[in-house]
Amino acid sequence: MIRLKNEKQIEGIRKSCKMLSAMFRELIPLVKPGVETLEIDRWVRDWIKRAGGKPAFQGYGPAKNPFPAAICISVNEEVIHGIPSKRRIREGDLVGLDCGIDLGGFISDQAVSVEAGRVSKAVQDLNITTRECLYRGIAAVKAGDRLLQIARAVEGHALERGYGVVHEFCGHGVGLEVHEDPQVPNYPHGPNPRMSNGMVIAIEPMINLGTGDVEILEDGWTVVSADNQISAHWEHTVAIFHDTTEILTEPLEMYL
Repeated sequence: MIRLKNEKQIEGIRKSCKMLSAMFRELIPLVKPGVETLEIDRWVRDWIKRAGGKPAFQGYGPAKNPFPAAICISVNEEVIHGIPSKRRIREGDLVGLDCGIDLGGFISDQAVSVEAGRVSKAVQDLNITTRECLYRGIAAVKAGDRLLQIARAVEGHALERGYGVVHEFCGHGVGLEVHEDPQVPNYPHGPNPRMSNGMVIAIEPMINLGTGDVEILEDGWTVVSADNQISAHWEHTVAIFHDTTEILTEPLEMYL
């Protein structure tokens, strides 16, 4: 069931989103060659605690295997849900950062792919295109229209550039829970409800340099491209109103 948010709830989600974007602005410059991804996770935990929030992802998931970190850090062929470890970022890596904050019960969600040092032109072009897919998807949001027009906008741009679109994972409703209805796929598939005033959704293209097929590693979380080609991931939390669409998380391109 899709949970439409009232003005008070959207204001709470908006505050959580602004906090998350503020964290990302400070975090992005720290993502450099030589840094352990586990160090980044520790920094994120400390920042969120000092800001008065809670990591929305930490402990999320099945009781037998909850997500162990405050932030998903997915490097190169890792598409999403990468678990921070002692792995050190290397020159030329593409580092996906995906995080959410629980601020008094209101959940934010945002992702960005950061180029560590100098990356190849192929990686840079993939990252640019994935970011463009995100904003094309957002531009397709309009109350009264059907949800899958977002997917058509995302997929059309990615395929035009010759990239693979991940099908098995997608965007989603957000705000009162980490994952809510509706699913927001990046290709036209599944239910196609009308977008309505009060909907809050996370739009998140996951675009691969090669095939869009993916696999899940033995840790039960880390999703990788099936051909080990590099993947990019960008995400915004968006609120839908009768007459406008508001990006609740702030653009981060200027900090890259």
